[in-house]
Amino acid sequence: MENAEGAERAFYGRRKGKRLRAGQEQRLTELLPVLRLALPPAGQFLDPKALFPVPTDEVWLEIGFGGGEHLAAQAGAHPRTGIIGAEPFVNGVVKLLRAVDEAALRNVRVWDEDATALLAALPDASLARVYLLYPDPWPKRRQRKRRFVSDGALAEIARVLRPGGVFRFASDIDDYAGWTLVRAARCPDLTWTATAASDWMKPWADWPGTRYEAKALAAGRPPSYLEFRRA
Repeated sequence: MENAEGAERAFYGRRKGKRLRAGQEQRLTELLPVLRLALPPAGQFLDPKALFPVPTDEVWLEIGFGGGEHLAAQAGAHPRTGIIGAEPFVNGVVKLLRAVDEAALRNVRVWDEDATALLAALPDASLARVYLLYPDPWPKRRQRKRRFVSDGALAEIARVLRPGGVFRFASDIDDYAGWTLVRAARCPDLTWTATAASDWMKPWADWPGTRYEAKALAAGRPPSYLEFRRA
């Protein structure tokens, strides 16, 4: 993705961490091809609801789902909601695959490449929610152009959200929360929904929590929970 803040960027680092166990390799070989999206040719768009083999009232996207615990919990709680997860880190993908397999979730699809390509393949006003939870903060000043949140990325997120749809962002890095608020304020189609400090200091009502969040709290880093609504 190119935008006013820099040239084309890579938003993630390593693609693979610890060596996978046999069961993880098996799911990667057998289950991932079943769940993996195939993007259409350039200039064409996906039909998000048609991606799922079960009746789907609406579709959500989670960008960078990490270990997949939030995505899996939401998929289990909302069986008529199709959820697309984008995550290039193989070790995170296999954790989600295990949750999908063990809970027999049929309303999950996976994109294991750069999320910007997926956003570009989604039609206007096609999603009800987009999540970006604890993204890599790229804390050094020279790295910040690699942060996923940018003017261009927020414009794309706003484009794919239906009117009234929401973009939810969580981070335990105050600088990244402020960075996101500044750029969201420049996006004419997104409105911050907070009316009081408690609105960004406490998680959303249907929030199942994540392991990363628990680590942040244990380390004394209280997260910020930001929600923006599509006009």
